This record gives sequence, structure tokens and C-alpha cells, in this order.
Amino acid sequence: MNEKALKTLEYDRILTQLSSLATSKEGAGRCAALRPSSDLTEIRLLQKQTTDACSRIFRKGNASFGSVRDIRPLLLRLHAGGILHADELLTIAALLENTGRIKAFGRKDSDDEGDSLDTFFELLEPLFPLSSEIRRCIPAPDEISDDASPGLRQVRRAIRTAGDRIHSQLNSMINGSLRSTLQDPVITMRDGRYCLPVKAEYRSTVPGMVHDQSSTGATLFIEPMAIVRLNNEIRELHTKEAAEIEMVLAELSSRAASFEEALRLNLENMTELDFIFARARLSIDMKGSEPVFNTERRIRLRKARHPLIDPKKVVPIDIELGSSFDMLIITGPNTGGKTVTLKTTGLLTLMGQSGLHIPALDRSELSVFPEVYADIGDEQSIEQSLSTFSSHMTNIVSFLEKASLDSLVLFDELGAGTDPVEGAALAAAILSFLHRQTIRTMATTHYSELKIFALSTPGVQNASCEFDVATLRPTYRVLIGIPGKSNAFAISEKLGLPSYIIDEAREQISEKDESFEDVLTNLEENRRQLESQAETASRRQAELDEREKKLQESVRRLEEQRSRILQNANEEARMILQEAKDYADQTMKDFRRFGKAGVNASEMERRRNELRGKLSDAQAKTAFRSGESRSGKTRPEKLQVGDSVRILSMNLTGTVSTLPDARGNLFVRCGIMRSKVNIKDLELIEEDVQPSSVPKKTGVGNLKMSKSYSVSSEINL
Repeated sequence: MNEKALKTLEYDRILTQLSSLATSKEGAGRCAALRPSSDLTEIRLLQKQTTDACSRIFRKGNASFGSVRDIRPLLLRLHAGGILHADELLTIAALLENTGRIKAFGRKDSDDEGDSLDTFFELLEPLFPLSSEIRRCIPAPDEISDDASPGLRQVRRAIRTAGDRIHSQLNSMINGSLRSTLQDPVITMRDGRYCLPVKAEYRSTVPGMVHDQSSTGATLFIEPMAIVRLNNEIRELHTKEAAEIEMVLAELSSRAASFEEALRLNLENMTELDFIFARARLSIDMKGSEPVFNTERRIRLRKARHPLIDPKKVVPIDIELGSSFDMLIITGPNTGGKTVTLKTTGLLTLMGQSGLHIPALDRSELSVFPEVYADIGDEQSIEQSLSTFSSHMTNIVSFLEKASLDSLVLFDELGAGTDPVEGAALAAAILSFLHRQTIRTMATTHYSELKIFALSTPGVQNASCEFDVATLRPTYRVLIGIPGKSNAFAISEKLGLPSYIIDEAREQISEKDESFEDVLTNLEENRRQLESQAETASRRQAELDEREKKLQESVRRLEEQRSRILQNANEEARMILQEAKDYADQTMKDFRRFGKAGVNASEMERRRNELRGKLSDAQAKTAFRSGESRSGKTRPEKLQVGDSVRILSMNLTGTVSTLPDARGNLFVRCGIMRSKVNIKDLELIEEDVQPSSVPKKTGVGNLKMSKSYSVSSEINL
């Protein structure tokens, strides 16, 4: 990818954002070196890694790689047999400790599926024994523990003993014979040896070696002869201590050298993971998504946003190129968003090929372009004595020489900076050349000639950036298929330019150009009307859908309520009928008992009335069941004595004893009972369906009541 396109499309600013999201210096360096790839397999792998890192962040939170420092120079010294300093060994320990934390972060649960990052986490080796040993021996950069080795512990014990003896002797001198000769009663160190601050005039009274004097010369720092031997002994012990420390560092360096390859892999994998998670954090910050890459050189961006514009101000745009057309001509007024559209397309293409998610909706499509050529902005060069037109033309010449079938070419204000007629003709010729080679191209322009070129050339499409003339503000919406107007007259009029000047300007425009502008105006008005109608229809459809949804929900609730009521009613009816059945069974038993025991008729009539009342209560409670429609009614003229009938309210069968009177009342005999009922409560029973010799099961307890079944063998007089 040519560096000029990266700079023109501000790719470096994206890398700056990416580097700031890395948590280690090595990771930030890896981010800064990122470049777009032209290998589709590699691009898809990078995108998958970014997506998987986002998923891990959402599940487990962020990961810090802050202790990752470049240890490759240290590994080279270890490979050559060198000995590392204490702070260098601590750098290795810090890397290993952070490696352990990242490995724990990457550990997945048993039910988690694998992803593209598993290999990186599996290759990490924390080497806990090595890092623990380094920390045990070197608790701080300038400190070696006494327990680092037995020899070091012994030497330091001897140093402390010798120091105690020196302090004891010097304190006795300070508090004894030399007290009056000292400038201050303190013990000092000079050149690593213990001394006393003696007044200059008492130099001869204190035998010893002079190591230093004050700036005024009034004080001499003398090492008394009595402690010279002890000071010499301490110096020797310090030399032994340094040798012991050197041995400890050598041992630790040797152990680290045995893990040279593991340390190198840890550094590489930790750096790569920091780089991957920085890409994921950038995606989350800009609400990005993984683009779908195709091999048809097709771009389809859904609600794409330029990542360097304030998210609160940026307007999402839909961009399409390479499906039914390979060239897009974008027109419209200045500050309408044409250049932003070009930069958004180019920058998101570079980001996608770098493995970065793009700020657009899911299922946005990109293709792989090994080269992106962008001529955007005013590139006037004073140093090279080039005008704006010359600078642009220099870029265009290089593009035409290098561009191939797989290139993406972006032109901003193609042909501008020179005579409009010649510029428009030149721009049309350049676009025709690229179109014949089917090179994917996007260009912005003000020239009407290029609008006509797009309308009349297959495979070339117009687009416009919408502008609200009423408010003099661009909407930044990109409208594919509609050429845009410059709106120079409308804007000037809104800004206060006198109408007579605008009218004179209109007279300067040819009739053909004016007619074309009128066509564009009509197209724009029709588009606005259609969009308004579509929006109204969509809103009404949404309201209807919502109402239908509420209605269906109401019907569902009513059905549930109806089912619940019916269930409760059926259960209650069953209980009522069961109670009536039980009472009827008991009454029949009593009738049989009365018949054998000779009970008087009045007692039997009382029981019969009780039974009728009980069954009437059951009828009233289950009226909703007995009120169901039946096939036909019994008419008085058809009823004859001896007919078999069913008393509906009692659900009993019997035979007609008398014909109905004027009110429709008649007597029906049910076994030994003779009941007075109304004809409306009767139903004829066909003899072949209900033979009198076969008892019928009824719904109120399957009472078996027939003449032959209920006649007693005794007569009571």
C-alpha cells in the first residue's frame, strides 16, 4: 500500500488511536507498525482475532499487558553467556509474572467454545519457579537478599560484626579522651572508611590517617589508627560480598538462559495479544463491526461513520460500489459531505484490510484492494512551484500509470483548478479511461458534464450529498442514483445577494444548462415527496402492526380467561350433579325401604317433594348447561298417554299419565313417582332408541328408573 494514500486518508491518526489503547510499549510499537494487507486469508484471520478479543472483553473484562518490555537484547547477552544485572533480571521476572496473569485470563471454562486466540494463550509459559527465585533473591532493583546464598549471608554477618566493633571503639573515643578535640561528636564515612571529625588544631593529638577536610579547613576527617585494621577487614568483606552477589546473579542468569526460547516466545505472544486486544478496544470504542470480505471488488457500507469525526456529530451514510456499477460520480454543494464520503470509503477499506473493525452496521461488505489511490484536498506546493491543478494532475498521472484492475481510485474535485470547459472534458476523459478498465472509482465534482456522463454511461452511477436550501445546512446524506445540484443561486439568495444580480447570472447560463438544472430540481422535489410518503406509510404500517399485535394479545387473554371460566364452571357443575345424584340414590333407597316397611303416603310425598326441590336447585345451578339448544320441541297435539318422555330439568325418564291442560301442565310417572311438569320441560323419547326394558344412564348419576325396574311386589292399602 502506497504511503501517500495512507497519509491522505489519515490512516496514521487511526494508528495513533490504536497505539494509545495498547497497555505495553511493545504492543504500542506493534500497533504503530500496522499496515493494510492484500492477502484475503490473512485479513480474515486478523478480523476473526479482533472479534474473538471483543468477545473475551465482554465476558471477562479488559486485560493489561503493562509489564511487557523488550527483553531481546537481554536474551542475546544470555545466549552469549553474559551475566544480567539485578534490574534486568527483575524485568524478566515482571514479564513472567504478567504472563501468568494473562494465561489465567485466557483460561476458558469447560463449556466455552474455542477461538482463534486459544493458541496464543496455550503457548504462554509463566515459568513460576524462575520468576519466584528471582524475586526471592532480588526483592528490589538495588537490593540482593541475604538469603540469596549461604556465602552471602555469612559475609554480611561478618560485615555487621566488624561494623559493631568499629562503632564500639569510636564511641568510646568520642566519649573519652578525644571528646574535646572533635568538631562534632559523630561518626562519619569517607571513602568507605569510618572517620571522626577532628578540629584542625588537634591534628597531632589524634594519630591516624586523614581522608578529607571541610571546605574551610577547620575540620579534618581522620581515621584513628586503632580502627584501621577493622576498616581494612570490612573493605575485604565488602569485596567478598560483591563476589558473592556476582555469583548469585550469574546463577540466576544461567537459569534464565536455560529458558531462552520460552522467554522469547512469551515476549512475542504477549506483544501479539496486546496488539490484538488493542484492536478489540478500538472496535468497542468506535462501536465497530466485523466487515464481510468478498472477492468481487464490491463495497457496500451500511450506516458507515467516519471514525475521526465526533460521534455526536457524524452522520451515518450508505455507500455502494462495484455491484451494478463500478464508478460513482458524487455531486452537490461545497461542505455537503462529498469529501467525507470519499475519505470514509477509503479509510474504512484500509482499516478493514488491517484487521480493524469498521464503524458501520453488521453485514457491511468490503473487498481487497492491493492499492488505494487517493487524490483528495488542496495539495498546492510552493516549494516545487506547482499550482493546485498541477499538483492534482501529478497525482493523477501516477495513478493512471500504476492503477490496475484490483485498485481503488478516489478523486476529489476531479478537473478543478483550471478552465471549467477544459477541466470538465479532461475529467470525463480520465473517468472514461478508468471505466473501460473496470477500475473501481469514486469521484466528486461540480461539473454538469460529468453528471450527464454518469447518466448516459452504463456502469457509471450518479450520487449526491443532500443539502437543505431552507436552512443552508448539509444533511450529509448520500443519495445513490440521484445527481446533485450546486445550489449556488439558492445559497447566494439566502445569504442576501440582490435578486437583480442573481437574475443577471441566470441569463448567463445557457438554456440547455438551465433546463438540466430544472430537471435536477424536479427530481429532488419528487424524491423528497416520495420519501415523505414512504415515511408516512411506514409509520402507519408500524402503527397497524402494533395494533394488530395488541389485538392478538387481547384475543389470547380472552381465550385463556374463557377456558379458565369454562373449566371452573364444569368442575362446579360436576360437583353439583354429583351431589344431586348422591341425594337421589339415597331417596330411592328410602322409597324402597318405605315400600317394604309400610310407611304412609304422606311421608313418601314429603320425601318426593324434597327430591324435586333438590333436583330443581341442581337445575338452577346448571342452567347454562340445560339451556343448550335441542333439536326440537314436544308439541301438545303430538303427545299421547303412555309416551316415553324425558324431564329435562330432572334428567329423568318416565311415561305420560295425562294429557296437558290449557297451561301445558301434565303428570308424568317416573317409577313410583308421579310428577306434575310443564310440556316445555319434556322431550319425546323414541321407543327404538330407548327401550323400556333397558335402563338408561343419565348425566346426573345414571339413575336407572323404569316401570319394570321400580314396581314393588307389595300393595299398600
